[in-house]
Amino acid sequence: MKSRHVLASTALTAALVVTAGCSSSSTPSSSANASGSAAAPTSFQEQHKGGTLHLVAKAAAGTIDPMINYTLQYWQLYQAMYDGLLAFKKVDGVKSFTVVPDLAEEMPQVSDGGKTYTFTLRKGIKFSNGADVTPDDVVASFTRIFKVNSPTAGSFYNGIVGADACIKTPATCDLSKAVVGDAKAGTVTIHLVAPDPEFPYKLAVPHATIVPKNSPMTDAGTTPLPTTGPYMVKSYDPNRALIMVRNPHFKEWSHDAQPQGYPDEIDETFGLTVEAEVTAVENGQADWVFDPPPADRLNEIGSKYAKQAHVNALTAMWYLAMNVNIAPFDNIKARQAVNWALDRAGAVSLYGGKNLAQPVCTFLPPDFPGHVDDCQYTKGGGTTWKEPDVAKAKQLVKESGTAGQAVAVVTTDDEVNKAIGENVQSMLNEIGYKATLKPISGNIQFTYIQNTNNKVQISLTSWYQDYPAASDFLNVLLGCGSFHPGSDSSINISGFCDKTIDAQMQKALATEQTSMDEANMMWGEVDKAVMTASPTAPIFTPKLIDFLSARVGNYQFSKQFYMLVSQLWVQ
Repeated sequence: MKSRHVLASTALTAALVVTAGCSSSSTPSSSANASGSAAAPTSFQEQHKGGTLHLVAKAAAGTIDPMINYTLQYWQLYQAMYDGLLAFKKVDGVKSFTVVPDLAEEMPQVSDGGKTYTFTLRKGIKFSNGADVTPDDVVASFTRIFKVNSPTAGSFYNGIVGADACIKTPATCDLSKAVVGDAKAGTVTIHLVAPDPEFPYKLAVPHATIVPKNSPMTDAGTTPLPTTGPYMVKSYDPNRALIMVRNPHFKEWSHDAQPQGYPDEIDETFGLTVEAEVTAVENGQADWVFDPPPADRLNEIGSKYAKQAHVNALTAMWYLAMNVNIAPFDNIKARQAVNWALDRAGAVSLYGGKNLAQPVCTFLPPDFPGHVDDCQYTKGGGTTWKEPDVAKAKQLVKESGTAGQAVAVVTTDDEVNKAIGENVQSMLNEIGYKATLKPISGNIQFTYIQNTNNKVQISLTSWYQDYPAASDFLNVLLGCGSFHPGSDSSINISGFCDKTIDAQMQKALATEQTSMDEANMMWGEVDKAVMTASPTAPIFTPKLIDFLSARVGNYQFSKQFYMLVSQLWVQ
C-alpha cells in the first residue's frame, strides 16, 4: 500500500517514545488508547455510540473505487465500508494479521490439491442500496477486478483460471469457468491454475471487494459504489471532503470481520494548511491529522499534547523508484550510483530521527519474511548500512556515460517529502547530474509516477505491506505482471521486468505451496538479485504517529490496516 503519513523532525521523538509505550525494537507495538485503557472493549459500548469523527488531510487520495485505489489513506476507511469473502480481523495488534470469514459463512473448503476454493455466502446481507448480496455479485466483482485494470490484477489474481486472457484483453474478460456461482446453494467456487498459499490474504484486501453486479466496469472515480459495511459514502469531492454516514442496511454479522462502528458520521476534509490541521486537532475542532506536522509545531505536540500521540512500528519502506526504461536510469551503473551515494542517515534525520526510522539497503524490511541482513551499497562493506560512498558513485556515473544529464526528482508537496527530495536532488548534483525537484500534490502523485506517459525518471515513494509475505514487496512492486505501460495503475513504478529475476519470483511463489521456509530463503535470494539490478534505492523503514484530539477514545492499531477508524469513540 501507498504511505499514510510521516514526521518531519526529531523534536518530538523522545517524548513520544516514552508516552506512547513504543518499544525501540523493529517489532510493531500499539500504544494505549486516548481514553487511558490499553485494552479494547470485548463488546460494543452503546454509551459511546454517536457523534461525528472529524479527520483532516491536506489532499484527497484519488479515486474512491476500492478495486483501483491503492493508498492506505483510503484503505483505512474502506475497512468500515467494504467487505470481501474474507477479511483481516479488526483488532488491535498482531492478531490483525489473522484472516477470518467475512461475507462467507466460514473459511472456504479447499479441494483439488489446493486449486479449488468453495465459499458459502452468509444469508441476509444487503448492500447500502438495499439489494441482497448474491453469488452473482461475487462473480461479477471478480470479473470487474480485471475489467477496471486493478493494480494487483496481474500479481494477486493472475492465478485464477482464465486470468491471463483477462489481463491481455480486459474488456472481454470471461471468468465463467473460473468463478462459478450457485444461486440455489448460495455458494461461489473459485478455480486456480495452481495452489496459492497466499490466496486467502489476497481475498481479504480491498481490491477483492464485493460490489453489486451492475457496478460500472470502469473506474467509479468520485461516484461511490454501494457498500456492505457499517458505513457508506454520502458524498465525495476530492477538493473538499469525503463524508461517510451509517449504512442503514448494516447489521453486524461478525465482530471479528466487520464490527459495528461507533461514530454516526466520519468526515475527512481536505484543503487546510498543515499548520491549520494541527491547530484544529489541538483545539478539538478536528480529531486526527493526516499530514506530517510542521517542524515549528513538533515541540508542543511532543510535550503539551504527548498523550494524544501514538507511535507504532511498521513493516514498510520508503524508497526511490528509478525508471529503468528511460535515461539516465536505463543504465544499471547510473542506478547503482544512486544506491552508493544515497545519504540514508540524512533522510532518517529529516523523517524524525533514529527512534522513528532506521536506514535499510534491502528491499524486504527487517524482521519481514524472507529478509536477510545484507548491504551491497555501504562504504567499507558489511551487512548493514553505515554511510554513503560518494566517490564510488561518481566513478559509476562517469563509467555510465550519463554525467551531465538532467534529472527531475518527483515527490509529493508536503514538507517531509520535499525535504527528503531536496536531499536526493543535492546528492544527484554532487555525483554528476543536473537535478531539479518536482513536488506535486499528494492527490495525484502516486498515480502520476506510475504512468509511463509522464516519463518520470526518479521518484520518492513508499510501500506499506498489503499482507505479511515477501511477494507483496518483491513480486507486486517489481514483478513483470505489475508493469502496465500507459496506466495510472502500474504499481511497478520502475518499469522493471527482468525475465531471469521474474522466473526466480515465480519459482519462489510455486515453492510456497510446499514449504514457506524454503520459499522465504528463495525470496532472500531474489532480494539480493533485485538490489544488484538496482531498479530502486531503499531508504528507511519507518514508524508511524497518529495525532488525535483529546476527546477521542478507544484507539486501536491494526498491524494490517493501522488505526481502526470506525472503532474510535467521540461520544
